[in-house]
Amino acid sequence: MSTLLNWHAIRAIYRFEMARTFRTITQSIASPVLSTSLYFVVFGAAIGSRMGDIDGISYGAFIIPGLIMLSLLNESISNASFGIYMPKWAGTIYELLSAPVSYIEVVIGYVGAAASKSLILGILILVTARIFVPYEIAHPFWMLCFLLLTAVTFSLFGFIIGLWADDFQKLQVIPLMVVTPLTFLGGAFYSISMLPPVWQKITLFNPVVYLISGFRWSFYGVADVNVGISLAAILGFLALCLAVVWWIFKTGWKLKS
Repeated sequence: MSTLLNWHAIRAIYRFEMARTFRTITQSIASPVLSTSLYFVVFGAAIGSRMGDIDGISYGAFIIPGLIMLSLLNESISNASFGIYMPKWAGTIYELLSAPVSYIEVVIGYVGAAASKSLILGILILVTARIFVPYEIAHPFWMLCFLLLTAVTFSLFGFIIGLWADDFQKLQVIPLMVVTPLTFLGGAFYSISMLPPVWQKITLFNPVVYLISGFRWSFYGVADVNVGISLAAILGFLALCLAVVWWIFKTGWKLKS
């Protein structure tokens, strides 16, 4: 058996998923950008003008990394989970499983498309933020690294959710009931140094803290936790997601149910 990847199959899956995005561009791209713009208006302009600087950064600029991360996490999970769930729901996943396509190629196609959509969205939000708030990016290379790693990792996580879900309601449970609250409580709108000491320690158990902190460091050079720990956290979660995906395809769990 050839060890080379079938790039034609990967490209077909990728193009199909990307085409679905552009068919629903209002829901996939315009709506998240508009929603985030409202955050900039309310928190950046209205509330931010009445608040002092945080770590020497204006409040409107301070929340930009958190707002981008909020959209990136939710959209990465949503795009990937919906993309793989639809073949299960329609029954076409059996054709995919019986085709001469390896699970690696399937994962690259679906996760690659979901991550691409999230990256497009993240960049659009970053550009839109410039309309409302002036900001600088101290470490553009690391900003792109955190953006890419987060998009790929949480697209893989969404892919797992899509395989696990038995109905449309389950697709929304983890993003709405787990990821969004963790993001709001993970320093998206504040620095954890502003919390009482006991809550600072409790907050460190929230994994999203490390993502937002590392991403904010790439903008302004300030972070709530060491940037090395933030990078290790996202790489560790990426490795865990890869291991779970490998196990799912090795055992066939949820693929044929």
